[in-house]
Amino acid sequence: MVKNMKAPVAVPAVKRKLKDADRTAKRKRKRKSAGTATDVKKVETSVEEEASEEEEVMVQKDESDTDDDEEHKVEENVVTTATTENSAAVKYVPPHLRQKQSAVSEDTVRLQRRIRGLLNRLSEANVESITSDVSTIFQANGRHMVTEILCNEIVGACIEGPRGNDQYAAVFAAFVAGMAASVGIDFGAKFVAALAKALEDQYVKEDNLAVRNLTMLLSHLYVFRLLPCELLYELLGVLCKRFQELDVATILTILQSCGIGLRGDDPAAMKDFILSIQQRTADVKSQLAKATENSSGGLSKRVQFMLDTICEIKNNKKQSKELVPHARLKKWLQKLSVEDVQLRAVTWVKLIDTAQKGQWWLPTAADAEHASEVRGEMLGAMDAGALETDKMLQLAASQRMNTDARRAVFCMVMSGEDYLDAFEKILRLKLPGTQDREVLRVIVECCLQEKVFNKYYALLAAKICQHDKNHKFTMQYCLWDHFKQLDSMELRRSANLARFLGHLISSGSLSLSVLKAVDFADPRVMTPKVVMHFRIFLESLLTEYTDEKVWNSFSRIAPSPKFQELRDGLVLFFHQYMKSARVQEKEGSAGLLALRLKLAKKALKNVAGVLLK
Repeated sequence: MVKNMKAPVAVPAVKRKLKDADRTAKRKRKRKSAGTATDVKKVETSVEEEASEEEEVMVQKDESDTDDDEEHKVEENVVTTATTENSAAVKYVPPHLRQKQSAVSEDTVRLQRRIRGLLNRLSEANVESITSDVSTIFQANGRHMVTEILCNEIVGACIEGPRGNDQYAAVFAAFVAGMAASVGIDFGAKFVAALAKALEDQYVKEDNLAVRNLTMLLSHLYVFRLLPCELLYELLGVLCKRFQELDVATILTILQSCGIGLRGDDPAAMKDFILSIQQRTADVKSQLAKATENSSGGLSKRVQFMLDTICEIKNNKKQSKELVPHARLKKWLQKLSVEDVQLRAVTWVKLIDTAQKGQWWLPTAADAEHASEVRGEMLGAMDAGALETDKMLQLAASQRMNTDARRAVFCMVMSGEDYLDAFEKILRLKLPGTQDREVLRVIVECCLQEKVFNKYYALLAAKICQHDKNHKFTMQYCLWDHFKQLDSMELRRSANLARFLGHLISSGSLSLSVLKAVDFADPRVMTPKVVMHFRIFLESLLTEYTDEKVWNSFSRIAPSPKFQELRDGLVLFFHQYMKSARVQEKEGSAGLLALRLKLAKKALKNVAGVLLK
C-alpha cells in the first residue's frame, strides 16, 4: 500500500527552496573567510538533514495536508539558518587573536595577584624585603604595567579601605619612597600624580574618609623626603583659599602628620600660612556674624581645633603623633639616598594636570620655564647700572660660571654689602630643582680664588648652612670633593680651604665628623700637601677661636662610638705632626697652640658630651 502511495505535491516545492538556499549559500561562501565557509557547510548539511526528515514526515502524513503549510515551514527553516549564519559571522574571532588576548589577560591578572599579595603582607618589619621583591618584578615585566598596578592597588586601598592610622600611612609611604629610590624617579612622580588626582576626585565626591587616608599618605611622603616642603605649602594654600569643612579637615590632617617638620624646613612659609589662615578665619567669622545677625559669629569645633593645632605648631609644641619619628624607616631610606630622587620641580598644578607629557617631573623640565626669571632676578638685584652689571657678568664668565644659576649666585655673592645682604638676595633667587646646590659650591670656589683668606665667604656659608640643613649635606660633599684634590691643589687654595673649614666647624655649622672621609693613620694618604692642609686647619681652629668653641667643636664627636676611628686619627695627627720643637720652646701663639692641643685631647674624651656656653 505504501508503494502505490503517490508523493505529496509539496516535495517539489521543498526542493526548489533547497536549491534557492544552495545558491544563496554559494554566493555567501565567496565573500566569507575560510572559517565562515566551514560554518556555511555545516548549515547546508543541517538544512539537507532537516529537508530529508521533512520528506519522511510528509510521506507518512495524510494527503489532506496543503502545499501552503509545507512551504511556510520551509521558509521558517531558511530564515532560521540565515540568522544563525549571520550571528556566527559577527561573533567570530580568529584563533591566534583569541590566544593572544587570553594570554595577556592571564599574565596581567597573575601579576596583579602577586603584587597584591606582597602589599597585603607589608609592614614596618618586612618593608625592605618586599621593596626588593617588587623591584625584581620591575626588572622582569614592563615598567608601565607594574607602575599602573602598584598605583591602582595602593591608591585604591586608601580610597576603599577603612580609616588609616599613622603607622599604616608611614609604611606605605616608606615603600613608595624606597621603590622610587630603587627603580627610578619616574615611579615616584607617576605615583604622586595618581595620588593627587585621586585626592581631587574624592574631594569632589566629598568622601571624607578617602580624602583623609590619601592626605595622610601624601604627608608621609614628605616626611620621608620624597616630596619637598614647597609642595605641601602649595597644597595648604589651595585648601586655605577654598576653606570648606572638608578643606579644614584636610589642613588639620596635614598639620598633625608633618606640621612640626614643615615649620622646621621653612619657618617663613609657615608664618605666611598662619597669617593667611588667621585672615581667612576672620573673614569667615564676619560672614557668619552677618548671616546670623549675631556679633559672636561662632566657628565650628573643627575650625577651633585646627586653630589650636596651628597655635601649638607656632609655639613649637610637638603633637603626640610626631613623637614616633620612624627612625628605622628613615635610616633605611637614607641609605637608599631617597633625597637624590626628591621631586623638587613638581608643583600641585603639575600633579593634577591631565595633559602631562614627557618627563614633566624632572628638574630640567622647569629650567626653561625659570631661566628668564632667574636672569631677570639677577639683573634686577644689580642696581648699579648697566656698565657695572656687564662687568660683573664678564667676571662671572672668567670664573667659569657657565650656567644661569651659577652666574646669578656669583652676582649675588659679589654684590652684597655684607654677608647678611648677600644671604637675603640668594634666598630671593628661588632656584628651581637641585640648582640650589650650586649656591655653596660657588661660595667655596670664590673663597679659594682669593689671594688671602676672606672671612666674608665663611660667614655667608655658615649662615646658609644654619638656615637649611640640606645645605649641610651639600657642603659636606663639596668638601669631600676638594679633599680628593689636595695633592694637586695650589698652596694658596689649600690654605684658604683650611681656614674656611675651621670657621664652619667653630661656628657649629658643620661638625668635625666631616673629616671621617680622611684616613689619618694611612701614610699613603698623609702626603706632605695633605699634612700641610690639615695642619693649617687645626692650627686655625685651635688658635683663632675661644676655649668654649674649641671645646664644643671636639666634644661634639666624643660621645658617639661610630667616630672612634676619627678620634684616634686626630690624636695620632696631633702627636706626629703638631708636636714640634717650635711649639714647646716659644710662647705666644705657639704656647697657646700647646694649651689648646691639651684642651682638644681632653674634649675628645668627653664621653658625656657636655658643651660649654
